[in-house]
Amino acid sequence: MNVDRRFFLLGSAVAAHAFQPDHSVGTAMIGTGNRGSFLLQGVLQQPNAKVLVVCDTKPDRLDKAATTAVRDRPATYADWRRVLERKDVDAVFIATPPHLHAEMAIAALQAGKYVYCEKPVGITPAQVRAILQAARGSKTVLVAGQQLRSQKQLSETVRQIREGAIGDVIMVKAQRHATADLPHDGTSGDWYFDVTKSGGYLIEQSVHNLDLCNWAIGAHPLRASGFGGILMYKNDPPGRTIFDCGSLTYEYANGVKMSFTQNVFHPAGMPGGGQYVYVYGTKGTVDLMGSATLYPLGTGRQPVVLSPKIQEDQFAHITAFYASITKGTPPPVDITIGATAALTAILGHQAMVQSKVVEWSDLGVDV
Repeated sequence: MNVDRRFFLLGSAVAAHAFQPDHSVGTAMIGTGNRGSFLLQGVLQQPNAKVLVVCDTKPDRLDKAATTAVRDRPATYADWRRVLERKDVDAVFIATPPHLHAEMAIAALQAGKYVYCEKPVGITPAQVRAILQAARGSKTVLVAGQQLRSQKQLSETVRQIREGAIGDVIMVKAQRHATADLPHDGTSGDWYFDVTKSGGYLIEQSVHNLDLCNWAIGAHPLRASGFGGILMYKNDPPGRTIFDCGSLTYEYANGVKMSFTQNVFHPAGMPGGGQYVYVYGTKGTVDLMGSATLYPLGTGRQPVVLSPKIQEDQFAHITAFYASITKGTPPPVDITIGATAALTAILGHQAMVQSKVVEWSDLGVDV
């Protein structure tokens, strides 16, 4: 099935099952830590949303969330399963540690809820396979938290890439280099540095960057190879099992290559840090995450800005989620995109762990 046809059918299906309330969309927040608190701010700005429930296992976070949403006088739960029992809850936001995402999202879909699931949608192929099956069999909508897909400048730049502005895409160079690791004082939670709970740096954070690379190329990779390790923060914090750096090569159809590096020890002020995605084509290269500037091949040709910088709405992804509920518009990130992003990160992680080429087909998930 071609892409245009698939999205036409998706839009038709969403419209057919659109939630048409004569009242606000009853919303529940499961997970009210750093990310959940940010999402809660965005939900409270939606004119058609009402926060009925906030849920967290930590009382201090629960109290803070309830105070933030005091306008809506939400109930507070420690058990997420109780949230799904409420008939007045129409939509659920899931912002818990990644290893819980798939289980919670599947249960919410089965309970007939609309679901906004933070990235990644799963940290193992089995989890991704299960959530794909549940979402595709649901009459509601699941939106994955790959919010870069809702940025207008990126969307416009990718559109022009797809229309041939840089010719055929032949290579992508991308990185995510941080000046420091997440805090080691316990404020990062009891899950982040445990690879069985977070999935690791590549899956938990770089999934955004890898999704952007897939978006620019217009496909998912066929295979990956690479190396990673704990080179700077050995046993810091104690018991750490996630890598602090990695270097990967992905190969796509038609021989397209993508090189990706990550680390959490790039010195502040040193050139070459931060995040970028450079998309190389047969006609030139575009700086996708930065200035959206095309640098044409050939002597004397001047750079061209493909999409001017605009003021982005930091909650645009959340607004789009509610539009998919109330208006039946196709979500900015459907389960296929969310699953593909997660699997791309999982593919790279497995390549680093096994120190060998891992094939997409080895993951055993049909997207």
